[in-house]
Amino acid sequence: MKITLNKKYPTVGCCGLDCGLCPTYNSTGNSKCPGCYGLDFSEKHPSCSIITCCVKQKNYEVCADCSDYPCSKIDKWDQGDSFISHKKALINLRSIKEGGIEAFIEQQKKRMVILNELLNQYNEGRSKSYYCIAVALLSIQILEEFLEKAKEEIKNNGINVLNIKAKSEIIKKYLNYASKKEGVELKLRK
Repeated sequence: MKITLNKKYPTVGCCGLDCGLCPTYNSTGNSKCPGCYGLDFSEKHPSCSIITCCVKQKNYEVCADCSDYPCSKIDKWDQGDSFISHKKALINLRSIKEGGIEAFIEQQKKRMVILNELLNQYNEGRSKSYYCIAVALLSIQILEEFLEKAKEEIKNNGINVLNIKAKSEIIKKYLNYASKKEGVELKLRK
């Protein structure tokens, strides 16, 4: 795949990160990230050895496109640092390798719709990172299931749609249930 100036899908990192589900990608201020090698990426992130190898040198969209995948650059990438979304990076690359980038993007779009709903309807100003982590790590099926349960509880309890704090507490309660059901840690590492 020939890449010219930017990646076709900046919401997916070369390394498998779900950039479209990251808090800085979903920011509105100057700290907003354009995604992996998106418009003006180099101004915000002047160096990334994975982008240099994958996009600049080999003209690939993601590492999974490479005949050397997996290589030492991304070996144990899912255990890399405190950025909890790394946990799914290699799983995402395997998914792309097996099903193609377009299928992955369709699944990611579903996650981004869920995230946008959480951010627009249930973020009391302190939950963006938590919602991003939950949507990145939990299965779409369980996200949809537990969001419906939370909405039902909100409705049944007669909580005003403008009471973001009360709605947020209920949504987080259900996301915590979902994380326990799937055995997924949603807390930031220390």
